[in-house]
Amino acid sequence: MKKIAVFCGSSPGASEAYIEGAKKLGKEMVKRGMTLVYGGASVGMMGALADTILEEGGHVIGVMPDFLEKREIAHKDLTELIVVGSMHERKTKMSDLADGFIALPGGPGTMEEYFEIFTWAQLGLHQKPCGLLNVNRYFNPLLSLFNHMTNEQFLNEKDLSIALSDPNPSRLLDQFYSYEPPKVKTYITSKDET
Repeated sequence: MKKIAVFCGSSPGASEAYIEGAKKLGKEMVKRGMTLVYGGASVGMMGALADTILEEGGHVIGVMPDFLEKREIAHKDLTELIVVGSMHERKTKMSDLADGFIALPGGPGTMEEYFEIFTWAQLGLHQKPCGLLNVNRYFNPLLSLFNHMTNEQFLNEKDLSIALSDPNPSRLLDQFYSYEPPKVKTYITSKDET
């Protein structure tokens, strides 16, 4: 587990706890010798996470679409900045580079990135762990929604195991090492196979 892709907000959020959570995750990643793969910005949660890892002597790879880089929000001091042509290319590149994924608090963009990677795990397109760093109980409504989806039979119970969650970065990353991906759902029945 060498490279972790982190999805998070380009805003700092309403509580100081969010920035503190990003910093704690950054310190824990450096302590474990992990490289950050993230969206490449210098602002908000993204900037706090990258700054912390760089200050602690760690490595940071930013992946940013060219249209955002042109707005001059790209972090100037990264170990490496990869500029791609679109948001879709960004997600693909981050996925290719990463050994696991973590979502920190963020808005619709963060959720969209997390849900896509969650769905790819569900479909068996990767077997990498997907974590939610539940800072300030931010993801409690999402975890409740996952349970509701399961109760309403839109999400298989086995797929709930994809959503690793903890408010503590160390405990969350510990779960990554013992993660076992669920078996991929198939719609083929024994009748179809004959």
